Amino acid sequence: MQEFTLEEVTKYNGRNGQKAYLVYQDKVYDVTDSDFWDDGEHMGLHEAGSDLTDEMDMEAPHDSEALEDYPVVGTIKK
Repeated sequence: MQEFTLEEVTKYNGRNGQKAYLVYQDKVYDVTDSDFWDDGEHMGLHEAGSDLTDEMDMEAPHDSEALEDYPVVGTIKK
């Protein structure tokens, strides 16, 4: 499995043909094909290419199970 730095993940913001990745609890998820992540944005609240761990744990109306439908493409380097 590929390892990413948080800086590397920022390149996968879902814009201009880029894939859309997000980080949750040090796992990198590919949400590129999701209708919920249009142009790298989720509901106008979250942006692809970032670590959403704190936002999901504190603000999201759904829990981490919502990510189970998306492939894990890597982890964050420690």
